[in-house]
Amino acid sequence: MAMNWLEVSLVVDGELAEAVAEVLARYVPNGVAIESTAIEPNLNEEGKAVGPLKVCAYLPIDAETESKQRQIEEALWYLGRIRPIPAPHFQTFEEVNWAETWKQHYQPIPIGKRLMIVPAWLDSPDPTRIPIRIDPGMAFGTGTHPTTQLCLEMLEEYSPAGEAVLDIGCGSGILSIAAVKLGAQRAYGVDVEDEAIPAAQANAATNEMATQVEFALGSVEEVKCGIFPIRQAPLVLANILASILQRLLVAGLGELVAPGGVLVLSGILEEQVADMEAAVQAQGLQILSRKQIEDWVALAVQPRKP
Repeated sequence: MAMNWLEVSLVVDGELAEAVAEVLARYVPNGVAIESTAIEPNLNEEGKAVGPLKVCAYLPIDAETESKQRQIEEALWYLGRIRPIPAPHFQTFEEVNWAETWKQHYQPIPIGKRLMIVPAWLDSPDPTRIPIRIDPGMAFGTGTHPTTQLCLEMLEEYSPAGEAVLDIGCGSGILSIAAVKLGAQRAYGVDVEDEAIPAAQANAATNEMATQVEFALGSVEEVKCGIFPIRQAPLVLANILASILQRLLVAGLGELVAPGGVLVLSGILEEQVADMEAAVQAQGLQILSRKQIEDWVALAVQPRKP
């Protein structure tokens, strides 16, 4: 049977959060969470937490719950004598099997003219499209975000039949898998996040691509140093934040593109396009095409001819 839980929470400033958490920790079996209530956006980074903090904990509802709730209220009352704090908020929740419930939010997504992103536990609703089966996990790239969709659309246009693809910042491996399904001979992906590599390998296995794609920890420098059998490819993909793309361009991202090849850059907000175009041109690259979904932009670029 599903267990019911009593959530106790308070929103306090940063100085009080630790003291409130210490009080709650005396009465709850599973620890205390401290969450930010707001994020200050930063176009070039992930943003930072600002404002007050929410301190919350969960009590299993059983014969002792009522007594523990009174003890918590009393302990917080005494803490409030030292410095005023808001009254705790109590709310009852029924335990949910999140391992299954979250899956309801993922449905097949048609991309471009030929692709269909399919959650690994579902069947594709359109047998005429190429299915890319992805099990959403910790790694970035489930197919739901415009930056990934833009890359996939450009893959349809530029994927080199019978040749190799390099995927920089491979995340879930979705782009590498799609490249091979669209006709590339092999795909090689790197990522700096440890959890990305096993996630990408698992998705490759789900798509029966384990022998045609290879993933490793690293970035541009590792590819240039020979982490894979190739150091250049006719198609290079990089779906990362714009600020990181600019750093990678300086680090030699364009050097990974084989003569006559194409580099796809995605993860660029519309207001960042001018800076990205300048960074591209500064590295001896020229823009071939541009795609946009909502506020997100992807650029296809290639080395200028001598």
